[in-house]
Amino acid sequence: MAKHWADFQYEIYLNGMTGAVPRLPTDLTRLEELTEQRLGPGPVGYVAGSAGNGSTARANRAALERRRIVPRMLRDVQSRDLSVEVLGRALPAPLALAPVGVLSIMHPEAEPAAARAAAAQGVPYILSSASSTPMEQVAEAMGDAERWFQLYWPKDPEVARSFLGRAKASGFSVLVVTLDTPLLSWRPRDLDQAYLPFLHGVGTANYFSDPAFRAGLAKPVHEDPNAAVMHFVGMFSDPAKSWPDLAFLRENWDGPIVLKGVLHPDDARLAAEAGMDGVVVSNHGGRQVAGSVAAADALPRVVDAVGDRITVLFDSGVRTGDDIFKALALGARAVLVGRPYVYGLGLDGQPGVEHVIRCLLAELDLTLALSGHATPATVSPADVTTQPG
Repeated sequence: MAKHWADFQYEIYLNGMTGAVPRLPTDLTRLEELTEQRLGPGPVGYVAGSAGNGSTARANRAALERRRIVPRMLRDVQSRDLSVEVLGRALPAPLALAPVGVLSIMHPEAEPAAARAAAAQGVPYILSSASSTPMEQVAEAMGDAERWFQLYWPKDPEVARSFLGRAKASGFSVLVVTLDTPLLSWRPRDLDQAYLPFLHGVGTANYFSDPAFRAGLAKPVHEDPNAAVMHFVGMFSDPAKSWPDLAFLRENWDGPIVLKGVLHPDDARLAAEAGMDGVVVSNHGGRQVAGSVAAADALPRVVDAVGDRITVLFDSGVRTGDDIFKALALGARAVLVGRPYVYGLGLDGQPGVEHVIRCLLAELDLTLALSGHATPATVSPADVTTQPG
């Protein structure tokens, strides 16, 4: 019989018999406020902050809130199975941990703690290029668990090629290429604190440990860290990249390739025509373009454009199990969650991340069942209605 994620609630209630209550709130929308209270303004602002005045982050939430679930009754939901197949991989639920860089600013155990949490719960962990731990160490922390690698596509093709080779050798199975960050956006919370971790050599571990990167330095990193940082800044992203450049990725990666940051149906079509395996409908959680279309509003048009040709994933604004249900109803095959697990990490390390995963999937399991579904496969656009904005 399939695991019922909803059983987590009974585990919590049974623990309560001995006077134990969860260390973190089970309403995950409360985690941001708790993190603001407990961590410094620089790190919190870096994670919680958005582009401009935050309008896109607010729009992401509003777009999900406007969708309302229409439950169906008297359907047999006694035995449920949340497992899905995504990009040829069997997953226990339609959820993965989104790539988030520089996690050492939130917790000393950083990416390995989040990766171990994902592995313990069986959900994929997507490692950011900008991690504060080299990819080989993160892979080691995960054993043989499902892991994907997110590429910030650098200017230097030798560094890009080296990253892809290292990721493949470390057992990362899917490549997630972020397209929406050819430049860092205007982020007032970071600017007001003058806080950019990369300038302190945080979030550069994959680069500083890379032979192709180090070959471009006059001196070893430890002898001239400032020069290494400036070399990193100069190559981190490349605003000159265009669609024909995708051929380079296909030549250097033999697994599935997913393009993250797609919001326009024509870009999704171009991804399909370029032989990509999927797209993530995402506006980077509101961190890149102030005034952008909300990710949930963009999702149906992308699904209509390419949903039968390539895999469509979703992120940006996901905070609850019902948000995941809504994204599935709008056509996503699976959802990536970002900030909530990072807050969980900051507040309680690996157990905090596991708490977030289990809360999300317990709530999704219950939302599915109480809406008349025993599996994500039966969720469709007919299961949500849209209220006027």
